[in-house]
Amino acid sequence: MTEIKPITMPGTHQRFLEFFRGQNEPVNLKVLDIGAGHGAFSQKLYLMGYKVHACDLFPELFEFDEINCTRVDITRTFPYGDNTFDLLIAIEVIEHITDHENFFSESGRILKPGGKLYITTPNILTLKSRIRFLLSGFFLAFNPLQLDNYDGLQHVSSLTLDQYNYIAVRNRFHVARLEIDREQKTSRFWYCLLYPWLWIYPRIKGISVFHNVRKLLLGRLLFLTFKNNK
Repeated sequence: MTEIKPITMPGTHQRFLEFFRGQNEPVNLKVLDIGAGHGAFSQKLYLMGYKVHACDLFPELFEFDEINCTRVDITRTFPYGDNTFDLLIAIEVIEHITDHENFFSESGRILKPGGKLYITTPNILTLKSRIRFLLSGFFLAFNPLQLDNYDGLQHVSSLTLDQYNYIAVRNRFHVARLEIDREQKTSRFWYCLLYPWLWIYPRIKGISVFHNVRKLLLGRLLFLTFKNNK
């Protein structure tokens, strides 16, 4: 079987796969790969033994013949019944949409009680990203938008972990369990330089230090796990 190449940033699928294997999810679960692209991760899940379904805005690009890919616009109603899936996986998808309320609402609807939504997304809170925003007004992995381009491929939404949790809890999920793909070396430099201020400033101003934990300050990508709270 020919291995399908992912279309995400190099290393993203491999690092998320390592993380996902560590969750020890039973292989008899029914999984939906959201924004499946060419089918690279759907193929990996299939070979692991999961009952895999896939969807994408452009299903004609899907290359894994063992699975059908359904056309789904995740800013609208998903074409699946209530309580259909045990797990949902969205790798580098959430930053491409603006209607996160609909995404979390529909995800919660099609998940079984206690089901999980796994998301990966660029970490705008890394120190490297914060410095880039200070100097340019754009977070890491986010560039000026082409205002006449609506192909769904641009990074159009840069939310913080706090904002994701707000939307998730509003739509009957628990707050996210946070992991990262790896620590950025350049962010480690800024971490060593700025750590005293990162500790002192929020306390002086009476602001939560929630966004100043090491994983958020150094991680390149966020791996967020939201458990359904039905």
